[in-house]
Amino acid sequence: MDKYESVLKLLLEAVQANEEKADIKNDLSFDIPVGISNRHVHLSEADLEILFGKGYELTKLKDLSQPGQYACKEVVTICGPKGAIEKVRILGPTRSKTQVEVLTGDCIKLGAVPHARLSGDLSKTPGITLVGPKNSVQIEEGLIVAQRHIHMTPQDAEMLGVHDGQVVSIKVEGERGGTYSNVAIRANDASKLECHLDIEEANAMGMNSKSTIRIEN
Repeated sequence: MDKYESVLKLLLEAVQANEEKADIKNDLSFDIPVGISNRHVHLSEADLEILFGKGYELTKLKDLSQPGQYACKEVVTICGPKGAIEKVRILGPTRSKTQVEVLTGDCIKLGAVPHARLSGDLSKTPGITLVGPKNSVQIEEGLIVAQRHIHMTPQDAEMLGVHDGQVVSIKVEGERGGTYSNVAIRANDASKLECHLDIEEANAMGMNSKSTIRIEN
């Protein structure tokens, strides 16, 4: 009898674990926090030294939600064929290649064609000039409008039933809510669960830093 009771106990525990996992999945599906971004710049080490001087190190202003990422005290001016935008915040740490993320409306002022891309996907994107306190640098490519995306760990992805690189739609609740499509999943061990939208996308649906979204089935 003890043997059968042990087997029954194991079966009940397995059922309970699956139910808890399903509950977590349901909760995550309807409660993914939102991070709202404005225009900003990621600099390479080489371009940082050109703009601010040899051996210059970025000054951390505050940590951002994604692990290891932070806003810096330093700002630059970005210049396009038709106009310029001053005091664009630099985000750290430095990267292998300089990347400038702007809003769609900014492209009109700069005179650039907007290219919606994921971070790091810079091939065949417009170039732009950056002006710092010491010098200026012109990059041949790297100006993008960030494609909306959701950061998560592989464990989050498994519970949500999605995978890295997948493109999904998200639902936004509220008076001005609606659906956004073409939202990329970015799943890796260095991420924290958060949906990233730019300030134009957030404003269009009446969202703020306390808003949440859910992935549509």
